[in-house]
Amino acid sequence: MKTYLDTPRHAARPLSDEDMALAQALQINGRASFREIADALGISDQTAARRWARLRSAGKLRVLGLTDPRRLGDSGWLMRVRCTPDAAASIGEAMARRTDTSWVHLCSGGTEINCAVRTRGPVLEDSPLLQKLPRTPQVVDVAAHCSLHIFFGQDLSSINKRGPLTAAQIEALTPRVVPEPATGAAAPVALDDGDRHLLDLLARDGRAAPGELAAATGLSPSTVRRRIAELRAAGVLYFDVEYGPDVLRQNFRAALWLEIDPSRLAEAGEALAAHPEVAFATAVTGTTNLYASVDIPSAELFYRYLTESVATLPGLRHTATTPVQTTLKGPGPYRMLQS
Repeated sequence: MKTYLDTPRHAARPLSDEDMALAQALQINGRASFREIADALGISDQTAARRWARLRSAGKLRVLGLTDPRRLGDSGWLMRVRCTPDAAASIGEAMARRTDTSWVHLCSGGTEINCAVRTRGPVLEDSPLLQKLPRTPQVVDVAAHCSLHIFFGQDLSSINKRGPLTAAQIEALTPRVVPEPATGAAAPVALDDGDRHLLDLLARDGRAAPGELAAATGLSPSTVRRRIAELRAAGVLYFDVEYGPDVLRQNFRAALWLEIDPSRLAEAGEALAAHPEVAFATAVTGTTNLYASVDIPSAELFYRYLTESVATLPGLRHTATTPVQTTLKGPGPYRMLQS
């Protein structure tokens, strides 16, 4: 079904159709070779490589190799930090420089900071950030919500919903990752120092060549390829694309905090994830047990979205919204593309 986001006058399309196709191809498989991309898009591999080099050097795109905290025994949290208006920007900048944070936003007219935080193990109290924030004089309140189940996000983004590729092209690009056999409840994956070094390098450049990664880690190129494949199959490693602020972002962004009847939470989460306006959706702890990041052309259309789409979610009890003013940091641990 078409929505108002399909209308060309509302679409944020600063890239050409050809560049958007390349961006969607990389979102589907960030490690795809230029030959694989070229075959799917019907272009030469030289053209694919040239377009990627241009977009990357212009700060439009970068591919990141990121890890699922749950597969490593870690936890992901969404934090809301209310602070005095004069301090929000500086506190937000300090949070954005940390490697345990991602998606750092200034919200609510500069009086609130929203961000994702990763902790080693399941206990938030062990987080150095949580220990420091309540002692900061300008911080008024800190609330933390554990991410329980991601309905849309990680290796999926808005371009998976809005991109120009056909179903056949998407199928051709989808990585053939063979998952490890299930053995009941999945135990956390143990990493050695070589794995950690490799993953740190991929978090900076998800398309780094095996030879470069081998030289930096002391592993052989064949070992690098094998370990990347194993970590992907184990569900530890996935690839995401960070986009420059003018590539996908529309004119009005907001955080959506929903209270859903627990018996309808899975149903509501799946329905919310299918909305074209939603860039990220997860079940969380707390009274507001479903969170979404929403990207939409205008405040007027956000009102329509709330009253026509959100209002019909199954089990909805309460809705709260937080407008996003500025994004200080994107999906990775390292801040590179400025927002």
